[in-house]
Amino acid sequence: MVRLEGQGITWALTGSLAFALQGIPVEPDDIDLQTDIAGAYKIEQAFTEFIIKPVTFSATEKICSHYGALRIQGIDVEIMGDVRKRLADGRWEDSVSLSKYRQFINVGDGLVPVLSLAYEAESYRKMGRDERSALLTSWAETRA
Repeated sequence: MVRLEGQGITWALTGSLAFALQGIPVEPDDIDLQTDIAGAYKIEQAFTEFIIKPVTFSATEKICSHYGALRIQGIDVEIMGDVRKRLADGRWEDSVSLSKYRQFINVGDGLVPVLSLAYEAESYRKMGRDERSALLTSWAETRA
C-alpha cells in the first residue's frame, strides 16, 4: 500500500485476508481495509482510478461505516471508515481507535497492519456471527 505511506492514515486489514495472513484456514475473497472517517476518504482519493463505489455513509441493521469499494487488477477492495456495531440495546457503539487494536505481522519483506484476533472475534460476536467469532477466539487463544 505504497500509495498510503505518508498520508497520515491509520488503517488495518480486516476480514478473510487478514485472517488468512495470520494462518487461519479461510479463503480470502476480497481485501477489507478498516480506517477512520478521514482515512476512508483519503484512501479513496489515493485510488481514484479504481473506484467502483464512492465512499459514503452506509448502515445496515447491525453495522455502519463510511463505506466504498475499489477494484484493483480484478480484486475487490472494501474501504470501511469509522466502523460501528449496533449494541444489544439498539444504540451504536462508540467509535474505536484502531491504533488500540492494530498489530503488525510479517508478510514477505514487510509489515502489514491487521486488527487483533481478539478484537475481531468480539466484533463478529456483536454482529451475531457466532461461528466466525468462535473460530477467531480459538486462534487468538492459541497465539496468546
